Parts: sequence; C-alpha cells; structure tokens
Amino acid sequence: MQVLFSSSLCILLALLIHRVSSETFSRNKGEEHASFPPRGWNSYDSFCWTISEQEFLQNAEIISRRLRLYGYEYVVVDFLWYRRKVPGAYTDSLGFDVIDKWGRMIPDPDRWPSSKNGKGFGEVAKTVHSLGLKFGIHVMRGISTQAVNANTPILDVTTGAAYEESGRKWTAKDIGIKERACAWMQNGFMSVNTKLGAGRAFLKSLYVQYAEWGVDFVKHDCVFGDDLDLDEVTFVSEVLKELDRPIVYSLSPGTSVTPAMAKKVNGLVNMYRITADDWDTWGDVVSHFDITRDFSTANMVGATGLLGKSWPDLDMLPLGWLTDPGSNEGPHRRCKLTLDEKRTQITLWSMAKSPLMFGGDVRNLDYATYGLITIPTLLEINSFSSNNKEASPSSNIFKPEKECLTNRWRHVTDGRSPKTHVLGLTSCEDVKAIGWSIEALDQDLEQICWREKLENKHQTPFCLYKRKSRVASDEDIGYQQKYQGKFHLLATDGSKFCLHASPKKKITSKEYRRGSFSPCQQDANQIWEFNPNGTLTNSYSSQCATLNSLRAKKAISTGVRSWIATGLKDIGTFNVTRIHWASGEIYLAFFNLNSKKTVISAKISDLAKALPGRNLTGASCKGYEVWSRKDYGIMSQSISTPVEMHGSALFVLHCFTA
Repeated sequence: MQVLFSSSLCILLALLIHRVSSETFSRNKGEEHASFPPRGWNSYDSFCWTISEQEFLQNAEIISRRLRLYGYEYVVVDFLWYRRKVPGAYTDSLGFDVIDKWGRMIPDPDRWPSSKNGKGFGEVAKTVHSLGLKFGIHVMRGISTQAVNANTPILDVTTGAAYEESGRKWTAKDIGIKERACAWMQNGFMSVNTKLGAGRAFLKSLYVQYAEWGVDFVKHDCVFGDDLDLDEVTFVSEVLKELDRPIVYSLSPGTSVTPAMAKKVNGLVNMYRITADDWDTWGDVVSHFDITRDFSTANMVGATGLLGKSWPDLDMLPLGWLTDPGSNEGPHRRCKLTLDEKRTQITLWSMAKSPLMFGGDVRNLDYATYGLITIPTLLEINSFSSNNKEASPSSNIFKPEKECLTNRWRHVTDGRSPKTHVLGLTSCEDVKAIGWSIEALDQDLEQICWREKLENKHQTPFCLYKRKSRVASDEDIGYQQKYQGKFHLLATDGSKFCLHASPKKKITSKEYRRGSFSPCQQDANQIWEFNPNGTLTNSYSSQCATLNSLRAKKAISTGVRSWIATGLKDIGTFNVTRIHWASGEIYLAFFNLNSKKTVISAKISDLAKALPGRNLTGASCKGYEVWSRKDYGIMSQSISTPVEMHGSALFVLHCFTA
C-alpha cells in the first residue's frame, strides 16, 4: 500500500516550490511568463490614487513577512502615482500631474520622495526586490492630455535625443488623438497614433523607462473591454518582448469583454480583466459567475500568452481595510461583504484560476481576512488544478432557478416601448453583431434600425437617427476627413445627444444599467460606421454594437452554481486490496446565490461528464468540506450539503469503485 501524504503538507510544499521557481524566473528572462495565475497586492482598493511611498513600503514589508510564503509576490502601485495630492486634484482633474521633459509620467516627488533627481521608481523597486518581492505599476493608455497641451518633444531611445523624421522634430501634438480620449478619464489620457514612427517612439520610451526603474509588472488601463485599443496593446507587447527585463503584462478594465474579444489579445499579454471594477457588494460578486463560465468554456484559462501564459482576471479582492471608488481618502472602512459572501468570492476566484490580487491595507489586516487569503487548499486549486469549469447544466449537477443576468449590457430606452433596449458591444466577427439596417426616411434623413430577433413581426424595431459628424471650423476639417463616411447616432431627429459606446465613468461590475447618450461632440466614442454585412462599428473601441430587449424589471441573480476541477495527479492516489481509486483529487464547489439557505446536491456519476477520461459509474467518494472542516466520510451516489445564503461549499474528494 502506498501511504497517503498529508494534504496540507503537500500543498504547502507545492506553494514553496511555486515561490522558489517564481524567484528564479525573476532572475532569468528565459523562463516562462506567468506560469501560474499571478498573485500579489494592489493599492487601489485601499488607497485609490492617494498612496505615498511610506504607505506603499509599509505594506510591502508586511506582505514579505506574512504573505510571500503563500505566493503573494507582486506589489503594485495603482493609478495616478504621478498626480500631486493638492487641493483641486482628483481622479479626472487636469494640470496636476508630474511629467518629464519628454511628456512621460514620473512619480509625484512629494508623495514619492525617493524619486527626486530623476530616479523615478528606481529606489522603490530596489527596496521591493530586497524584500523578495516584485514591483508593479499601473499606467494609462497613450499619452497624457497635459503632455499634449504642453506639446513636449518625443524621446528617441536609440539616440537619446528628440525624435526626428522627414526632416523635422516631432512633438506630443503630432501623435495624440484627442477624439480618442479615455472614455472614463476624458481629462487624463488619449490614444497615440501607432501608425506614426513618432507615436511608436513615444510608447517605446515609456516601457524602456519602466524597465530601467526595475518594474516587473505593468497594469495597462483603458485599453481593453469597452476601451479596447488593439493597436497600442499589440505594439506594447512587441516592445516588452525586446526588453532585457521580464515584465508581466496586464490589461484593464474588462467591461463588455467576451471570449471573442479576448482572443484578439490573450496571446499578447499575461492577464486581462474580464469584468468592470469589483467592489465589496454582493451584486459585484454575483456578476462574475456568467463571465467566468464563458471563459472556462472557451478554454481561455491558462492559454498561451506573452512569452508564457495568459489568465482571465476577475479583479482585485476587496477584502479587509478599504477606501471607496474614486475617493481622495485612504483606507477608512471595513469590507461590507458578509463572511459567507467573502468565502464565495475567494472560492470562485480560486476555482476559475483568476489572478489573486489582494486589495486591503495589510497594515490593518484582521485575522479572519488573513485566514481567507492564505487557505492552502484554495491556493493550491488556484495554482495547480486543471479542468476547471462550471458544471454543465446538462449534467444535472444543479438547476438554476433563474438565468443570471450579466454585467455586460447598457440600457437604452427609446421612450416608445414598454421594454428596455439593451445595447452591448461585442467583437465584429461575432454573429450576434449582425442585425442592423439603414432606412431612408426622406432625401436627407436616415435611420439605423435593429431588426434581428424581434419577438413578433408586429414589434416596432429599435431605431436611431443617423447624422453625419459636423465640422464647426476649418480646424476640424482634418477630423471630418479622418471619419469620412461615419456618423453620429441620435435618439430623435434634431436631438443634441449622441449615442456613445463606452461608459463615461469608471463603473463597477454590478452596474449594467446606465445611460448611453451624452452631448454630441468630436469624440470617437460617439462615431459609428455601418458595414455592408449589417454590423455597426464604433470608432473608439473598434467593437460592434448588438441589441437585446429586456423587460423593465428588477434583475436579481438567484439560483445555485457549481464548479469542478481536478488536482495534482500524484497526490492522494493509492491502491488498497479490492478497491480501485478512480481519480486523484477532485474539487467540487457549490455556490448558493439565493437569499435563503439551500440544499445543493450533485450525483457522483454526473461528475465524470465534466471530467475528461474519468469513469465514475458506480463510484463512491471520500472527502471533506473546506469551510466547515467537516469530514463527510464515504459518500455513495450523491454529494449533498446545505449552503447558507450567498455562501459556498468546497469539497476535496477522492473517488473509487469497489
């Protein structure tokens, strides 16, 4: 008989091997990027943009002592580290940022004193590395509005001087695309023209500088989801391949992301958000179930990425001591989730193999939260499990009471219908984007209408009025030429409000109800193009519009969900006379989305339908449940347990046949 090793000992050993191999990778560029879902800490949930060098390094030191053993190796400064913390400064203020003579963002020297004299984040990175950790920063798309307004020259890193081409020096105004400003930070940043040598030179100068500072991780924001900028992501990925320093590449945010959209970028990056911002509300937590199911079904988890693997990212874990979204205040309150809701969140994140980025201020880390984020079984699942997926409804493992509604829609009401028209964005290759048509009302007026999937032939289609983009002055002629053949869409003829594709503010995962019209302006977010195949393309994200109808009612996600995964093959397998062990470890998670306690069951014979190559006909399973620590002994035919409202159960199973 082979001896069954202690599960906890094996898990801790695996985590230690993970940490050592990760530290080896940091010294060896040739190693695979993001072999496991990255794990660490991000400052946003606890400090928003206000964190200082002292506060950051205090957190890093505690993470090194208390969390590094568990694989938490990245410490990431989130956005606006270059903004001066003075009266009048906030998340979308203009004129408060610190830039160098080349228009590049550099740390605010008042908050980051070690950055003075041109040192940037170099000293902070050295300190982080001395703690055995890796250093990460958040960056925005393109170039800052402040740099464009100042018309700074562009650095050519190959010469160390201003970029020259065609007999002249190029500047920020030459490369900034004002009409492609970040939709939710209009005063902050805009895309650069990557078709220009000067635009590419500017982006390259940014990432060369980050590598010189000692950066190990870059979170690139306002370039994905509704804000997709595929040209910039593609070029940045190429730059990162050429650097002497390995840098893990992460994309954000994830509003409206679908597997079809993600397949355009996953090979270019190492992790990418698939939801909007996640905060500590049950609505945010429950909004992640459908999207995680979609990505696991599409085999996107751990797919090929930039010089390694890529991972769908469910966002930070907003647990512990937090701030509020968009706040100018640091950590000042506890997480609002109940204990059961917290367990549900970290169980789903682990089963879906999402990167685990803790968001709370670890200087005030309570015992219960520390216990949640360091449970060896969950961390082992997150790093080493396989075949992770939501159990198929055809397996009869669970029967949802209602279909969960996702966070990927925006509601647009036309005032004529008792129903709500729901505008979404998707890849233009998606068949769901096909369904728009043009209807001429008179010689000068046309409508764009959605006619697909109407509930009956008498139903009035959803229509918008087409208006060519208007030119106010000679200075706008270039804008008109750039968007020739494209147009604004209005709710009514003569309206001054135009349809925009991407949200005008940073939203959270539960916010799928929001307006989609704003005052008409020269904004690529409001510019559309009709294609012969019946699709409608937005000029900001290059994604296509699709429309569903939803009855105007309060949408509540209820029912139960189940996820399954397999563990390391050589842990827990042994032979006993007359007993055949049919599998290694199997992880089975139940999730109760209902507002009352619910008994959830799974037939053992149905588990095999989600596990390739497994035969569990007539099998029994022996196992325990992680949260209750209850040993369920040997279970025949089915696995069943009551689960608290908004709670979860996680079984570790070994199944066998007699």
